[in-house]
Amino acid sequence: MQLRYSFRVYPSAGQRTALARAFGCARVVFNDALRARETARAAGLPFIGSGELSKQLTAAKKTPERAWLTEVSSVVLQQSLRDLDTAYKNFFGGLKGKRPTMGPPRFKSRKDTRQSVRFTANAGWKITTGGKLRLPKIGDLAVKWSRMLPSVPSTVSVVKDSAGRYFASFVVETEPETLLATGSVVGIDLGLAHFAILSDGTKIDSPRFLRRAEKKLKKAQQDLSRKTKGSKNRAKARIKVARAHARTADARREFHHQLSTKLIRENQAVAVEDLAVKALARTRMAKSVHDAGWSAFTTMLEYKAALYGRTFHRIGRFEPTSQVCSACGVKDGPKPLHIREWTCGACGADLDRDINAAANVAKAAGLAVSACGARVRPGLVPAQREETGTHPKPQPVTTGRQAGISVL
Repeated sequence: MQLRYSFRVYPSAGQRTALARAFGCARVVFNDALRARETARAAGLPFIGSGELSKQLTAAKKTPERAWLTEVSSVVLQQSLRDLDTAYKNFFGGLKGKRPTMGPPRFKSRKDTRQSVRFTANAGWKITTGGKLRLPKIGDLAVKWSRMLPSVPSTVSVVKDSAGRYFASFVVETEPETLLATGSVVGIDLGLAHFAILSDGTKIDSPRFLRRAEKKLKKAQQDLSRKTKGSKNRAKARIKVARAHARTADARREFHHQLSTKLIRENQAVAVEDLAVKALARTRMAKSVHDAGWSAFTTMLEYKAALYGRTFHRIGRFEPTSQVCSACGVKDGPKPLHIREWTCGACGADLDRDINAAANVAKAAGLAVSACGARVRPGLVPAQREETGTHPKPQPVTTGRQAGISVL
């Protein structure tokens, strides 16, 4: 399977200028190709293929208007055309129902705060013996290696994010690593008060990174709004805002990685609910929903389960996990959100709303989670009708199971 490894890089002033040139050339090539296809579509001409766009690019390099395209690696420009093909493929796939609906390709702006270029093996890039990343027509970039690459990378992308940081992103092929089998399984109910509630009763608090950083973000945003548009001070203030958001996003991503790795390593199978995050993000809880980052977390669980030989289940979003008693399976209807605990009217079990939902998520996925794992406390069981009162005649001795009494 393919994995992506990202590392922070620190280009010099001259290398930053060369990277900016590469970003700009890739953007221009993308826009020229998109304009050619849109012009042909408006004129009723056939769709222009990738081969024809590549020929047009070669011809454009020989013109005075686009002669500066030769100052960057040709692989970067060709990969920009591949990115346009991918954008069209995703758009047409959404129209055919093969993938989620996406809009048509759009022109890139030089004012976009995130820029990237990609180098394939044909570009001749390499990692030097001194641990630097050598890129054609850019130079040797200093890389902060946080771990070893598992195999030889096939491509590398240099990304400049909104905060002005540079990253080298490598795509590598790796074999799945099967961990030792464990007998435990877990269902996970995601929430806002607690980020995750496990079917064994464990509740993991939500860090609420965005909420905790709101005061600093508010001050940085206010400073930005007071700067004159187009001024250098406004550009500096914008970077401060972007860096504040980047610190929050990095902390959230690190939390997701640590928790997902822990759950995958400790459990043989993991089950989660398919939440309608886009719908929840349109409610009054939108900021808290985005702060939790449920989609990113479940995506990490899914690919790490495939990487380490675990089983991942995603149940339907319409499963009544909060309406069914995890002890006896009786469905007693929906409950308002303010009801966090209740007693099952059928079996008398005292249920915690979140833990009960997590146990039902595991059961809906076919995982063998007992009622004990949900930490439900059976209440008093009323006597059966045939046992009440006095009996004029001696009754045969029956076991609790034969008389219909729930076994405690």
